Amino acid sequence: MLPPNSPEKEKVMNQNERARQFAQLHVKGQPLKLFNAWDAGSAKAIAGAGAQAVATSSWAVAAALGYRDGEDLPLDLAIETIGRVATAVELPVSADFEGGYSDDDGQLAKNIARIVDTGVVGINFEDRVVKGAGLYSSERQAQRIAVIRAAATKTGVDLFINARTDLFFEHFNEAENYVDEAIERSKAYAEAGASSLFVPGLIDDALIERVVKGSPLPVNVMIMDGVSSVDRLAELGVARISFGNIPYVDTMKALADAAQRIYG
Repeated sequence: MLPPNSPEKEKVMNQNERARQFAQLHVKGQPLKLFNAWDAGSAKAIAGAGAQAVATSSWAVAAALGYRDGEDLPLDLAIETIGRVATAVELPVSADFEGGYSDDDGQLAKNIARIVDTGVVGINFEDRVVKGAGLYSSERQAQRIAVIRAAATKTGVDLFINARTDLFFEHFNEAENYVDEAIERSKAYAEAGASSLFVPGLIDDALIERVVKGSPLPVNVMIMDGVSSVDRLAELGVARISFGNIPYVDTMKALADAAQRIYG
């Protein structure tokens, strides 16, 4: 237990206040829009544009540092970069933490303690086996989410766990056949301590609406080709909209185009 009036106690209190603010921004039909960042500079630019919160994209963070997505970025460097983002802005920050960088529950708990210590108030946590094949079973992933919840609770921070299911990336052309499984996973993940359900790869309005109605958790949709407008997603009851690697890709294209004008 932290001593009263200690700097550590004050840090946790401030972090929990931001965590509370972040959780309250997830409103069905009034979605939180997250234009994803990849470093401190991009986070400050996004915050300055009027964002209510900042979230990182693991793909963009890795690419900006010369790595591929999928936990190829070394853990220490990932945590350092996320920490720089968290200290660069006064807003709540959520980190894309992929699969937590471990299949071992004990190591996963240690990694969560480290990421929480950076000052973030939320994470994305996916059910894809990052260095393997396929997805974890619903039961196993729920166990992993429970480990994260316990580890975060031990730090004193009410971490917002955005439970990502890769069902619709794995079965993109058969999405309709996996909606019920996504809803069942949502229920298991909620019981284990998750805060929201992330369904990247799901692009059909009717299927999104089915997940929203069936999930006990607020639903996060990612913008990609084929996904409806932000306003339409709000009508469907979505509570969070992520832009993934789009901001990074667009920024790099603008940079390349500007350089081409100089050198071309």
